[in-house]
Amino acid sequence: MTYRTFSVAAICAALFAMIAPLGAVAVESRWDASPEARARLVAGVTATGVEGSAPFGLEIVLKEGWKTYWRAPGPQGYPPRLDWTGSENVASAEFVWPTPKRFTILGYDSIGYDGGVMLPLNVVFKDPGKAASLRLTVDYLTCADVCIPQTAKLALDLPAGPPSPTGHAFAVDRSRGQAPAPPSDGARLEKVWLAGPADQPVLMAEGVSGAPLVNADIFVDVLPGYFFRAPRIEQLEGGRFRLAATAIEAPPEPAEAGLPASYVVRLDGRAIEQSLQLSAPTSTAPVPETPTQGLGSGLLLMLGIAFLGGLVLNVMPCVLPVLAIKLMSALKHAEGGRAQVRRGFLASAAGIVVSFMALAGGAIALRSAGVAVGWGMQFQQPLFVAFMALALALFAANLWGLFEFRTLAVVNRAGAAGPDDSQGLSGAFWTGVLATALATPCSAPFVGAALSFALSQGTVEILAIFFAMGLGLAAPYLLTAAAPSLARLLPRPGRWMGMLRAVLGVAVALTGVWLLWVLQRQAGTPAALAAFAASVVAVLAISKLGAGLRWGGVGATLVAGLAAVWFVATPPNSADAAAFDWARFNEAEIDRRVAKGEVVLVDVTADWCVTCKWNKATVLSQDPVASVLMNGVTPMQADWTRPDPKIGEYLAKHGRFGIPFNIVYGPGAPAGVPLPELLDADTVLEAIEKARGPAG
Repeated sequence: MTYRTFSVAAICAALFAMIAPLGAVAVESRWDASPEARARLVAGVTATGVEGSAPFGLEIVLKEGWKTYWRAPGPQGYPPRLDWTGSENVASAEFVWPTPKRFTILGYDSIGYDGGVMLPLNVVFKDPGKAASLRLTVDYLTCADVCIPQTAKLALDLPAGPPSPTGHAFAVDRSRGQAPAPPSDGARLEKVWLAGPADQPVLMAEGVSGAPLVNADIFVDVLPGYFFRAPRIEQLEGGRFRLAATAIEAPPEPAEAGLPASYVVRLDGRAIEQSLQLSAPTSTAPVPETPTQGLGSGLLLMLGIAFLGGLVLNVMPCVLPVLAIKLMSALKHAEGGRAQVRRGFLASAAGIVVSFMALAGGAIALRSAGVAVGWGMQFQQPLFVAFMALALALFAANLWGLFEFRTLAVVNRAGAAGPDDSQGLSGAFWTGVLATALATPCSAPFVGAALSFALSQGTVEILAIFFAMGLGLAAPYLLTAAAPSLARLLPRPGRWMGMLRAVLGVAVALTGVWLLWVLQRQAGTPAALAAFAASVVAVLAISKLGAGLRWGGVGATLVAGLAAVWFVATPPNSADAAAFDWARFNEAEIDRRVAKGEVVLVDVTADWCVTCKWNKATVLSQDPVASVLMNGVTPMQADWTRPDPKIGEYLAKHGRFGIPFNIVYGPGAPAGVPLPELLDADTVLEAIEKARGPAG
């Protein structure tokens, strides 16, 4: 062996001797993974040392397209939250925040990180020089087209002894170096103030950059209630700049001068962080013209989705009775003038839009009172269901010709009389109200997404979304009002209308029978029989028993026969009978089963939810999905037919405010794989396979 070879071998041996001890020390925790992200805790040193603190890092790796949040996330989201319960020899831990980015989710500015982030932590020990046991539970939010909360449980033990850098030391230090720098003579803020109107203030900031600015941003922390858009930049003389950022949200009472806050200013590849007090507005620095804010692109998108959702509701079974009534009205008045047809359809459209705005107002009031809000919640109340069944019985009798609404003023206000006078316009208006009432148990495609967005936002967004949805439901009426000649395309009235009225009456009455069945499931058979008897008495009390008696008898016999078959085939508490048994909803049980490696499909449903019944009848209870649910998957049902705060909270946790809601959990998807409102077998099976996959 030559001297050179011996020297190389000796150096390698020495290096190995230095590195070997590091391999015996765990310098990172295990990854805690979900389909959207994974997180771990890493140490920058191998031992606690005697200094009393040590560098660590919370490393979050995000799937492509997903983002997480900074300490002041903007109007949406929340920052990572740390819980050190169970740790030993840990006095405190403090984040060092790398400079964030501004990104957009559904048109709303948010502040955070994409791709991944290393969040440096400075951990202070209670007893310097002793070993430390770190047990960290971190809650953080990941967002793409939807937002999914994540919870990572991380564990890392650091022994006592002299510290040496680990393989993570460079990454932790580099991320620490990406934090904003303190202000300096070459880059600093000098003054910050609020200007403009109180309902849409503009944050003004002046400072020195030392170089021309091309792309600049400002992020504000500790200014409660304020969130600001990306700023407009004004380059001043002498290397100075002025930024003007319009508020996305602002509190009702404006912040007063002297309020301290923290500002991070991004200056073309570098950033500074500075704490300043708000200055009083100045007249020497005019407020730059604020561009028309209008509606963000995300809100515009959701308005379009809400309109489509309302439009689709027109063809859902829930709204069929009202469409039938309006069809008869159009047939009856097709020979009338254009103005006559236009007034009638505009009145119905007005009834729909006004009803949706009333629903929006109710949702806002309930939410302000701390009550969980959901789409179709009124159908959880037996009295409301009984009233709707009675109303539909009267409409069916009207279509069968047993009486005309004009014979009773009270009934006329809720009817579908022709639009030839003020009473007719009132009837047309209330037809629109009824259409809205019957639409609420339906969650058609697009409806769920629009409602989830609206009910998670502020008052303006709720009103805008409900208005757009009302326009969608009213669109056929508005179209006919805009082009009354469309009504003339219908066939001329004739004897055939009698048979059509009878058929449509059967459709309306069957909807009433469905509501009686829902009432029976909610309040028992006596309540359903009482509501049925009240409907019969009401019809007989106001019937003229004239020429329409023959068609009424035929229709009533047909409905009674179909209802009897339905009630016999569907006894109480077996509406969802299938080849497999549904487990009762228990959120804690989901976590327990997933921890054991099981897959759980949760179905949030209700007897009054027509879309839920469709999903169950056509997908969940049919092969191939039914076979999979009988073998290796736990089907769990959350019945929201009656009010249940736990189910309401569960829906809100997932950003949903209406049903149906289906989600699949498993080892490969502990946070769950949400499914669309309308199910198909391929989508369900794909979600189950994803949930079965290995974690991480």
